[in-house]
Amino acid sequence: MAAMQANGLAVFNSNDIYPISADSTLPFEQHRDIFYLSGVDQEESILLLFPNAKNADHQEIVFLKETNDHIAVWEGEKLSQSQATKLTGIKTIYWLDDFEKIFTQLATQCNIFYFNTNEHYRAKVETQTREDRFIHWAKEKFPKHATAKSNFLLQRLRSVKDQEEIAKYLGLSIT
Repeated sequence: MAAMQANGLAVFNSNDIYPISADSTLPFEQHRDIFYLSGVDQEESILLLFPNAKNADHQEIVFLKETNDHIAVWEGEKLSQSQATKLTGIKTIYWLDDFEKIFTQLATQCNIFYFNTNEHYRAKVETQTREDRFIHWAKEKFPKHATAKSNFLLQRLRSVKDQEEIAKYLGLSIT
């Protein structure tokens, strides 16, 4: 978050579950960036990072698919809100059903959206992803917001393994 522009709001979406026939899917594989930043390994999850949020509880938010007994039996157990906080260290956990309402509120407070796109020079993406659908929706709903790519910030952070180097990159001091 320290590398983001003031009033920037970054969004990281889980990968989709990909169907391979009418009644089966590939095993779920979490998007590397949301997993790197949060540790959440669950489909349909979203991470928001908004360091300048007016409400301190909205600086870091995880949205999760709400579970129930039916989902637990047929899809497998999902994270509860308290489990997600323990896993991620993020105290604000909402159910996915609240995403559009909360995101719309936060969009009124920010100037720039950070979108997480694949910037690999060899990438030839032929499938529209959950991230692509979200970006399209956000740009359509909030056409006046500037956009930036979070991937460039993450590439630098992920390439550095030393805490002192990360702090130097972000202009922070480690004491």
